[in-house]
Amino acid sequence: MVKNLLTLSIIGLTFFFFGWWVYNAFPLFPLQGGIVGPWTDPNSEGVVGEVLGLVQASYPWSPALGPNVADNLTGVFWFAFSLFAMTTASILSGAVIERIKVGAYAILAVVLGSFTWVVAAAWGWNPYGWFLTQFGYHDFGCSAVLHGVAGFFALGVLINLGPRIGKFDSTGRPRAILPHNLPLTMVGLMLIFVGFYAFLAACVIFVPGQAVEITIYGTPMTLASIGVNTTLALCSGIVGAYISSKADPFYTISGGLAGIISVGAGLDLYSPPIVILIAFIGAYTMPFVGNAVEKAGIDDAVGAFAVHGYCGVIGAMAVGVMATGYPQGEGIPLTGFIGQLVGTLVCTVILGFIPGYGVSFVLKKLGMLRVPREEEIGGLDLSEFGLEGYPEYPIITEENAGGGAAAVPVSQTSIPTL
Repeated sequence: MVKNLLTLSIIGLTFFFFGWWVYNAFPLFPLQGGIVGPWTDPNSEGVVGEVLGLVQASYPWSPALGPNVADNLTGVFWFAFSLFAMTTASILSGAVIERIKVGAYAILAVVLGSFTWVVAAAWGWNPYGWFLTQFGYHDFGCSAVLHGVAGFFALGVLINLGPRIGKFDSTGRPRAILPHNLPLTMVGLMLIFVGFYAFLAACVIFVPGQAVEITIYGTPMTLASIGVNTTLALCSGIVGAYISSKADPFYTISGGLAGIISVGAGLDLYSPPIVILIAFIGAYTMPFVGNAVEKAGIDDAVGAFAVHGYCGVIGAMAVGVMATGYPQGEGIPLTGFIGQLVGTLVCTVILGFIPGYGVSFVLKKLGMLRVPREEEIGGLDLSEFGLEGYPEYPIITEENAGGGAAAVPVSQTSIPTL
């Protein structure tokens, strides 16, 4: 819980100080121009001039982000994007539980939540971004721009982090590490469902004077349609994962997330029957991907790669198959398979996997990535924060001479060794 509170706090601050500037400064880089900033000619016209105006409103000292009655929109967008940034970092949080150092996690969370996904959003979820203007990339619900980046970033980190103690037996077969409280786990995932309604509703923009709501790309959309399609994707995803996982509780409820992410990119384009079909396919195949990751020796504690990375790719690429040729405004290429492929590859590989693997590799070489074995066995609640998260399991602590709790290794008969 403390780690998640740190996620919210650290990302909120870093997104304010530089993440919001990155989103507004990077849309033209590198294909249409450079990074827009104080060095840009203040007399620039055209697209550069328009972007420069947004950049000037994104600095931490800008009055646009303060009590400014003349601008009642900039702060709203910052607030929404900062929540998206926190969500992105939280995807990594679950994947690496029970073995990563808090300091290393904080560094990785900032890289992901306040930089790499923000660059992806600047390029692919921005009316000036070159994914859109050069290739016609369309990703209404951030399937690849957010979920794909986070899922592949987590995969890169997990390769360097290694599995939890006892996750695999001596032959390399994965063992199930059960949650402390399965009903509470299910409730938590149900709360994420509620969050998705808010997330996707926030992708619909109400502009004064406009007859209908619009998307981030300026194309028309209605909040009612998003409500219908989100609900159908959730329901279809749960059914698909339930069938393929043979009623596994965790995969079944994760299927709801998988279904929504699998249709997220085209949620504003699809008719309800198409939503049901794509969500079912994405969620049905998701457990197989999760199991394949385990068989490869990678310990993804919450299935972040399968749910977010894999289904993010499904979501972005489905637009190139099911909604190709959709018009997106004057001077903007039509949606198509190639445009979706370019955007998806850049998001998942260049902005997702490579930074996740690279930064975690450096942290590993510096001895900063993973906690020592005895601390992992004793529990990170105790070693990192000095308190037991689950006092009903007193075997993990003993009283020392000073009267404080100290972590001790439990017997080797109760904790399987690698």
